[in-house]
Amino acid sequence: MENLPPKTCTIDRMVTQPDDVQLVLQGKKTATRRNGRYADPGEVMELEGKKYKVSRVYQQSLGELNDEEIQREGYGSVEEYKNYILSMHPGMPWLPHMKVWVHEFQEMNE
Repeated sequence: MENLPPKTCTIDRMVTQPDDVQLVLQGKKTATRRNGRYADPGEVMELEGKKYKVSRVYQQSLGELNDEEIQREGYGSVEEYKNYILSMHPGMPWLPHMKVWVHEFQEMNE
């Protein structure tokens, strides 16, 4: 496993927006991008009684995003995702070189 810097937040804050929670519960969202690191690989997030295990955590620049990756976020295109993010963070710049942390996860079958 690669050497990751310390987490900047906790896994319980990783997916909190009601729309995003619903996308995860419906199986349409299997990744989330945050400006900090919220989880380690192997950590478990619980949403409405369902458990999701983080499989991968890595950094990516906004300029590297493509529509296929954004579909794992639950959105149809990079533009749709960008509009959603900017609507939640008014005044935030969207710069291709800005780095975000990608957290990929999947539902655990108990």
